[in-house]
Amino acid sequence: MAHDHEYTTMGGIPLKLCYGPEDLAGLSPSDYLGAPGEFPYTRGVHRDMYRGKRWTMRMFAGFGTPEDTNRRFRYLLEQGQTGLSTAFDMPTLMGYDPDHPRSLGEVGREGVSVASVADMERLFAEIPLDQVSTSMTINAPAIVMVAFYVATAEKQGGRPELLRGTAQTDILKEFIAQKEWISPPRPAMRLIGDMLEWQTRHTPQWNTISISGYHIREAGATAVQELAFTLADGIGYVQLGIERGLDVDDFAQRLSFFWDVHNDFFEEVAKFRAARRIWARVMRDRFHAQKPRSWLLRTHAQTAGVSLMAQQPYNNVVRTTLQALAAVLGGTQSLHTNSFDETYALPTEDAATLALRTQQIIADESGVANVVDPLGGSWFVESLTNEVERRAMEIIDRIDELGGIVPAIEVGYPQKEIARSAYEFQKAVDSGARVVVGVNRYVVDEKDPIPTLKIDLGPEQEQCARIRQLRETRDGPRAAAAIEAVRAVARTDGNLFPPILEAARAYCTLGEICQVFREVFGEFRDPAYC
Repeated sequence: MAHDHEYTTMGGIPLKLCYGPEDLAGLSPSDYLGAPGEFPYTRGVHRDMYRGKRWTMRMFAGFGTPEDTNRRFRYLLEQGQTGLSTAFDMPTLMGYDPDHPRSLGEVGREGVSVASVADMERLFAEIPLDQVSTSMTINAPAIVMVAFYVATAEKQGGRPELLRGTAQTDILKEFIAQKEWISPPRPAMRLIGDMLEWQTRHTPQWNTISISGYHIREAGATAVQELAFTLADGIGYVQLGIERGLDVDDFAQRLSFFWDVHNDFFEEVAKFRAARRIWARVMRDRFHAQKPRSWLLRTHAQTAGVSLMAQQPYNNVVRTTLQALAAVLGGTQSLHTNSFDETYALPTEDAATLALRTQQIIADESGVANVVDPLGGSWFVESLTNEVERRAMEIIDRIDELGGIVPAIEVGYPQKEIARSAYEFQKAVDSGARVVVGVNRYVVDEKDPIPTLKIDLGPEQEQCARIRQLRETRDGPRAAAAIEAVRAVARTDGNLFPPILEAARAYCTLGEICQVFREVFGEFRDPAYC
């Protein structure tokens, strides 16, 4: 039989056999717990939580041409989805047009191909943008994609101040984990500062940055590392806004967070609770935000893609259900549940519907939404929340010692720490010390593969033809002048959003605008792997 010290969370936090009041001795509940909807928000950001409003069921979707994804959007809305979430293909994420040589074989494969306002118009055809909330997972070219979205809304007759949604815009986690960047950290942060300024003044209902721990965790970080590095990114963005001359209370209320939800149920619940508490204290005590809404850490969550296994894929339904339940008990405001077939391909309609039904069953049949923070007061959960917070703050303090998150990235600190954790986890799986059902224990002979969504070369050929036709039929002199205006402002310290919006209106392409970034700002090479 294993001894107590051999039991740990997935992230390596030692676990006792049993917890009791002695584990919280000397701590004041008002300091570390509070009431729901009150500082420090450990128990949730709203007083009545899901009794007042259920979490947004925002299923991630995107593949093929804009028309393909538009059909999936409208299908999910018909099935009861309450918010749109857009996945872009790799060329779009990297700022390339579909006919660029580096786009070959990738157009429409991992998400939807969007290279111009014309594509954005097709993507949201018959979906009024001033009446829906849209999330877009886009980072390095986020300033371009938001400009495309604003220009599309204008063509529909909508006004920017009515637009609701989020563009991820979190370039720091790209440098830390996902590696989809264009230019080095400092000019990349300049672009985000430009967006933050413009959107604070013109799109007040838009969440300017979705600070993302998801991809940090997917790269191999522990729960504590995900929490610490993500909040350090958030601190970096708040500092950026203040350096731009913005009042912290004018923009902090429109920052949101995006978390991974992995398999260790109680560690994930503790992570959500600790995240809210740390952020509330950082915003009130470090940045001196005056408005309570600026102290709130508002959360979108997604079940862990990295936990999905190709072996015995129906086991993924169980994993996703447990992860979704942890997110709800942790107090998320928005949730995406992964489909069980995503280790093979983008999800089929049936698999995506089952993933959505998972959330609906939790919401309407389980009863967990009827009481706010039902795990609050548990000696174990409260003790684990405190320990997750303590360990995360040690990492944040180390980043502060390095001069902040940008200098830390430039010397490779977060990248190396995540790589080390990923290596240790994989060693544990390979040795059998960490059980993965169907992979290293309870293994069976595999049956025939499950049905999968197949995307042929048609979307790539169609998107390449469209982008060429666009360049031939648009107002060429207007487009050329718009690109030159972007280049001219890029060489100064002026705000780039207005000229990029004009370029969008002139039907300049994503690749043309991002090529300006490459020429003026240069391209990035990661110091952790050079």
